[in-house]
Amino acid sequence: MTPTEFDPRLHQQMGEVLAEVRNLRDAFRDSEIKSDRSRASMHQRMDLLVDRVGKVEGSVAAVQEDISEMRPVTDDVKRWKLMGLGALGVIGVGGMAMGVTFADAIRRVAMVIFGR
Repeated sequence: MTPTEFDPRLHQQMGEVLAEVRNLRDAFRDSEIKSDRSRASMHQRMDLLVDRVGKVEGSVAAVQEDISEMRPVTDDVKRWKLMGLGALGVIGVGGMAMGVTFADAIRRVAMVIFGR
């Protein structure tokens, strides 16, 4: 076959190869567009997460500050509770002593009255 001869099969095959190359180029372009959209969506979600984490960090800092302000009050309340329990114990012992004394006094009065 000489260079001047016309071979329709060769031209057909070259056309098919050219069409496939164009199809591949279009497919790559579509894939790049989809990838760009996907990355943009992922970056938006990451930005939202960064905002949310920033808000959570701010909230945690505020809560820690509130807790540090509450701690002295809580300690005072615990101390008052312990003091109150101690006072109730003293009052209970005193009441019991008074009850025993009163009961003994009534018993003695009854012995004097009834003569036993």
